[in-house]
Amino acid sequence: MELEKQATQLAAEVKAAMSRLDIAAGQKDLAKLKEQAAGADFWTDNLNAQANMKQQAKLEGKIQPWSDLRQELDETSELLAMDDPKLETELKDRLDNLEIRFNDLKERLKFSGPYDDHDAIVSIHAGAGGTDAQDWAQMLMRMYLRFAESHKLQAKVIDESAGEEAGIKSVTFEISGEFVYGQLKGEHGVHRLVRLSPFNADHLRQTSFAKVEVMPKVERPEEVELDDKELRIDIYRSGGHGGQSVNTTDSAVRITHLPTGITVAIQNERSQLQNKETAMTVLRSRIAQLQIEQHKDHLSELKGPNQSADWGNQIRSYVLHPYKQVKDLRTKHETSDPDKVLDGQLDEFIAAFLDNSLAA
Repeated sequence: MELEKQATQLAAEVKAAMSRLDIAAGQKDLAKLKEQAAGADFWTDNLNAQANMKQQAKLEGKIQPWSDLRQELDETSELLAMDDPKLETELKDRLDNLEIRFNDLKERLKFSGPYDDHDAIVSIHAGAGGTDAQDWAQMLMRMYLRFAESHKLQAKVIDESAGEEAGIKSVTFEISGEFVYGQLKGEHGVHRLVRLSPFNADHLRQTSFAKVEVMPKVERPEEVELDDKELRIDIYRSGGHGGQSVNTTDSAVRITHLPTGITVAIQNERSQLQNKETAMTVLRSRIAQLQIEQHKDHLSELKGPNQSADWGNQIRSYVLHPYKQVKDLRTKHETSDPDKVLDGQLDEFIAAFLDNSLAA
């Protein structure tokens, strides 16, 4: 009787978790992707084919552990219904093992947002603080790249603009892996640094700001449908890094979404077509993030982003002088070891944000 009660309760919790993660919708999406992949002309468009296979792998990784758990739980319940005393010890061990697996999988409930299983596109923009702010932007870039490295995630710089004296004015990079956007979405906002300035002749204390944008990487056009009539596409000559051919061809692309005023400029690739495809991906990602922030279902209702990287807007403060502290102003989580945080050890801050979001 006790084992049946345990099995019934576990089955209810698994069912609720699968509903929250919308596993059924994922199975439908997976079936559609497999149907497309079975088409005779599937590999004629290599880029779309690769995107399809990547999405299949991602969905299977999300669905399969839950499907296996549910199937084994159903099989265990059928054996319990046989009411065979000889099986009691074996069934108790099976149920305990299934509970352990469920508790491990339950962590994924923190990533039940519409884009949490997507890769992330991260943009960092130097704000108020001059050269110090540009140096601070580069420090943040290193922090996220170190985070990616320590978690065996793949990172790729999409576009970068160097500062005049030091650091960077802005950078955009992609981080790929399991639930990357779900992990990093809480980093979106203004980050504040207080330290003794290495760029000040008097070595005075300086406060600097940088804005971090974390967006879900939206590759499939159907996820965020853009009207071509609402886009302005400008082609111009590339500059900066990239080699001789980049600097001597009109390969850079700037795309403006007219209703929101969001502009994306990409020049890192040699091909104009590649730059346009990358710019469209980043634009869809920015608009998806804007929809999340403004809770709007329709693009026509969106207003352009207006948060500036300066006083009053910060989500987290990093103090290196006169004391050492990193404090998240939303979760109140803090540490007295900023060096560890700036070296990419963000897990405690990420966990605090996710727990806070679940409790809200």
